[in-house]
Amino acid sequence: MQALLDSDQLEAFIHTGFIRINNAFSTTIAEKARQILWQDTGCDPNDPQTWTKPVVRLGMYTQEPFIQAANTAILHQAFDQLVGKERWVPCTSMGSFPIRFPSAVDPGDGGWHVDASFPGADPGNYFDWRINVRSKGRGLLMLFLFSDVGERDAPTRIRVGSHLDVARMLQPAGEEGLSFMELAQGLPALPAREEILATGEAGTVYCCHPFLVHAAQPHHGTVPRFMAQPPLLLRHDLVISGPEEGGSPVEQAIRMALE
Repeated sequence: MQALLDSDQLEAFIHTGFIRINNAFSTTIAEKARQILWQDTGCDPNDPQTWTKPVVRLGMYTQEPFIQAANTAILHQAFDQLVGKERWVPCTSMGSFPIRFPSAVDPGDGGWHVDASFPGADPGNYFDWRINVRSKGRGLLMLFLFSDVGERDAPTRIRVGSHLDVARMLQPAGEEGLSFMELAQGLPALPAREEILATGEAGTVYCCHPFLVHAAQPHHGTVPRFMAQPPLLLRHDLVISGPEEGGSPVEQAIRMALE
C-alpha cells in the first residue's frame, strides 16, 4: 500500500511541526458529531439569538461518530508514519470541545501555549500539568475540524517551527519538565516565528508535534466553530538520543533541535 505521507511531507513536519490532512474523516461523520454537540450546548443552531456566550466548553465525547472520526484508516496510517507503528494508543475519546460562537466579546483565552501531557503535584489542576523534553505520554497534538473553519471563524493560530524552540527550552528541565504555566510564561522569550491559521473544511485534521506553540482567538465570522484537540497518547516512550535521522519524525524533530 502506498504511504499516505511522502518523504517531503515528513521532512516538512520535522521542520514546521505540523501536517494538514484533508478529508481525514467524512463530512457525514462531522455532521453527526455536530448534532450531538449542538444538543449539549443548549443553543438553537437556527437561532443566533441563543448564541449568548463566546465559548461553550463541553466535556469528553465517546459516542460512535467521535470514535469513527479519530480512527479512520487515513489517520492510523499518519500516526504510524509520524509516531511509529505500535507506539501509539488508539483514541477512545475525542476529548473536550471549546465551541466558539460569533461574538464581539473576547473570551480572554487566546494566550500562546503548549498542551501539557502528564500530571503534576495536583492532577486536578491542569495549569500544574507538565511537559518534558521526551513529551512523556503524548505523541501528537491534533486539531480535528468538525465544521468548516475559515480565517474569521476562530481558527487555531500556529507558530511554525516553534516546536524546535520549545524542545530547547525543555532540555534543561530534565525528566521533571516544566508546568503548563511555567512553559507559557517563557514563550515570549522565544524567537519570532511565522504564524499560520488552522483553517479547513469539516473533516480536516492537523497532526502537530506535541511541542508546537498554538493559541485560540475570538470568533469574528457568522457560523459557530466546532473543533477538538485530543492528544495521541503514547504506548512507548519517545527516544530522543541517537542520530538525528533515526527514529520517528516526532523524535527526529526533537533530536534536530537539541543538536
